[in-house]
Amino acid sequence: MNNTFFSRFTPKEPKFFPLLKGIVTVIKSASELMLEFVEKGNAQNAEDYYKKIKEEERKGDALSNKIFDELNSTFITPFDREDIHHLASKLDDVTDYINSAAKRIFLYNPKEIPAAARDLVQLIIDATVQIEKAVDELDVLKKSRKRVSQYCHELHVIENKADDVYEHFLINLFENQKDSVELIKEKEIMYELEKATDAAEGVGKIIKTIIVKYA
Repeated sequence: MNNTFFSRFTPKEPKFFPLLKGIVTVIKSASELMLEFVEKGNAQNAEDYYKKIKEEERKGDALSNKIFDELNSTFITPFDREDIHHLASKLDDVTDYINSAAKRIFLYNPKEIPAAARDLVQLIIDATVQIEKAVDELDVLKKSRKRVSQYCHELHVIENKADDVYEHFLINLFENQKDSVELIKEKEIMYELEKATDAAEGVGKIIKTIIVKYA
């Protein structure tokens, strides 16, 4: 007989699921803007791209704060308050790192954006696809446990690819970049993008914890 706490009470408080999905939509928008930025960015349009990405980051913050407010005022939650809080925070971290990278491009005005930046941003977009699939099925977790677990595994695979891209970038940077100022600029930009992929994998780890507890 299916009579667990989760299965009985999840339908009564569905408000968290659309809020979490809203943060994922923000990540998608920010990552797509970031891809445009690294492909088409220059000194003339850098501020515009940064402002657009910053606006998405603010939307994500607002949604996260809404979730935190709801946690304080909701008696019954779909799963542990701590898990919801961690998931919302980690989702928001992905956008924060994208925004941080965009800010550095705008402020540092590098002579060129590293070619590897596009590879990392594409991996962020790939990760976002998996995050979206996983979050979309959180409200039916008992039925979608295997699929959601696979999405989380894919996030781990993507993060490993991002590590490889970043490591090869660093090797090339220190071998070929003779301008020490430009070296620092490029390294910091790429570091923030790599951290975004780390945060995306972190989302998967939190969701796997939820699966263990409730599915």
